[in-house]
Amino acid sequence: MGVITTTKSRAKATVKQTETPKELLPLGQIIPGDCVEAMRSIPDASVDLVFADPPYNLQLGGDLNRPDGSHVDAVTDHWDQFDSFALYDTFTRDWLTEAKRILKPDGGLWVIGSYHNIYRVGAILQDLGFWILNDIVWRKSNPMPNFRGTRFTNAHETLLWCSQGEKAKYHFNYRAMKTLNDELQMRSDWVLPICNGAERLKEGGHKVHPTQKPESLLYRVLLSTTERGDVVLDPFFGTGTTGAVAKRLGREWIGCEREGNYREAALKRIEKELPLDQSALTTMQAGRSAPKVAFGALVENGYIKPGTELFDKKHRWVATVRADGSLACGKQTGSIHGLGKELQGAPSCNGWTFWHYEVDGDVKPIDAARQLYLLAVED
Repeated sequence: MGVITTTKSRAKATVKQTETPKELLPLGQIIPGDCVEAMRSIPDASVDLVFADPPYNLQLGGDLNRPDGSHVDAVTDHWDQFDSFALYDTFTRDWLTEAKRILKPDGGLWVIGSYHNIYRVGAILQDLGFWILNDIVWRKSNPMPNFRGTRFTNAHETLLWCSQGEKAKYHFNYRAMKTLNDELQMRSDWVLPICNGAERLKEGGHKVHPTQKPESLLYRVLLSTTERGDVVLDPFFGTGTTGAVAKRLGREWIGCEREGNYREAALKRIEKELPLDQSALTTMQAGRSAPKVAFGALVENGYIKPGTELFDKKHRWVATVRADGSLACGKQTGSIHGLGKELQGAPSCNGWTFWHYEVDGDVKPIDAARQLYLLAVED
């Protein structure tokens, strides 16, 4: 089994090798053209994390229409089409080979896919020496229905999280993930909504990209397996979800994307993104029933943003929301429940009603944001 690299131990490991100076990397840039060729321009062992959302090679037959006759905007783009499994496997092996080369020895790889491709991808990455640490099931809270009624509704996708090898070190912010999940261990099934609403990029009423991933998904990936200042590369950059979230969380990013319209949309999107204040990016370091919603879910979905100030009803204490859903009040830190309990010297605290925030001049308990989140998930 791999060895978890803490921030301290990773610093020691890098002394033994010469790291590529960051000024030699195309940070904050989208490299145009084929992803394999683009990655070949990146130096060896220079990237901390690769997040890949490759073509799924969907085997779709004919047009798909809703019961009312309207057309479903499915993935029919040329970049997702391969003439055979053999060609798809060759393509997969080529980009994974480059990913392994550019990753640092303690670097991590994330790949997302569906049943159409994830098993082929998984076998090839194992053949190349990657070691699967987890397969994460992204369970969509609002999946697209199966309009034909011929199969089960496809309500999930799979993410494979890998280290460079069986005995390779890797980085995992266990404590931050536990805090994000209201002091419960983060599980390998993540319930998150698909990308919709204002987050979905559209032009002329049409989706810019058919498979734009939700920012909450990338938020959890980057917060769990990278640190501030780490370099994240996305070889299938699309409309820039990885870059937008990386910028917000203080990570460096590099993209590869051959489609010009996607590159243009991504750059515009990332330009508008504002990085979080350093204090908000600090995360928690390292027996009760789980609530319906973790406070961290509100943070990663933008209902309460990192850096927001929370306060009790009598304004005795003010705490700042951090990126992993923990709170900081002076030198004291903790979850919404734990910090409230500590500040009051009480045996317990319901953080949902104890902490308040201000919205357009109105003071509300953070439970109001939880209710908004629940409504959006149910929709």
